[in-house]
Amino acid sequence: MGPIRAAAGALAAAVIWAMPAQSEARADLDVLLEALRVGDTVDIMRQEGLAYAESLAQDMMPEADPSGWQATVERIYDTGKMRRLVEERMARGLEGVDLAPLNAFFTSELGAEVIELELSAREAFLDPEVEDAAKEQYEKLAREGALIVDQIDTLVADSDLIEHNVMGILNSNLMLYRGLADGGAYDMSEEDMLLDVWSQEDGVREDSTAWIGAYLLTAYQPLEDDEVQEYIDLWRSDEGQALNTALFATFDRMYEELSYLVGQAVAQHMRSQEL
Repeated sequence: MGPIRAAAGALAAAVIWAMPAQSEARADLDVLLEALRVGDTVDIMRQEGLAYAESLAQDMMPEADPSGWQATVERIYDTGKMRRLVEERMARGLEGVDLAPLNAFFTSELGAEVIELELSAREAFLDPEVEDAAKEQYEKLAREGALIVDQIDTLVADSDLIEHNVMGILNSNLMLYRGLADGGAYDMSEEDMLLDVWSQEDGVREDSTAWIGAYLLTAYQPLEDDEVQEYIDLWRSDEGQALNTALFATFDRMYEELSYLVGQAVAQHMRSQEL
């Protein structure tokens, strides 16, 4: 946009007309975020993060004070801050996108059911035994040529879920290393960190493929075939693809920031143990 050279009266009129449109767009976004149950998603992310941080502590600093480490990671995984960041970044990511078709679906009975099933499946996967059983079931249904597996494969391919997840995990791992290095725990060059992270790619892709298939099966198996197809159609739309891009951009950035902070926290605890 070039310099504004409007007369005072014209500029005032432009501002007056812009405000309702801006307010309407924000209202539409609020409807979508509420329908997507972003707050519940962030709550589950926190549970996943706390479990991850606990396993990291067991591997890297088994002598650390558990209560002190728990308090540290609970401050990092601050759901209020996480939710505000999601809302801000989703607003930027969906700027100019027509949210009406997305809101029409996600506020419908089917849309609400899909979100509930997705959240329930993700929460269930906090239990490793549930996750392992779901992976076995997915493999069994894949061998049998079940339609639900074909539909899941379509959803995965349409939204490039495997590659998005692989890159997100690798970037988060890199940020963990940077946090460790900046915190003084590791003496690694950026090149060494990148080499180490890229060496993980095949394993991350294999794990992501198994996890996504099992997770989506757990979530969508209760739905009718035509309901899953309706969901496929939504994600294939321009608005669905825009939402997919915004979601990955938003949550990948958040995972990267959290991983960096966890890396720094590990480094600080390791250094304090040495003193």
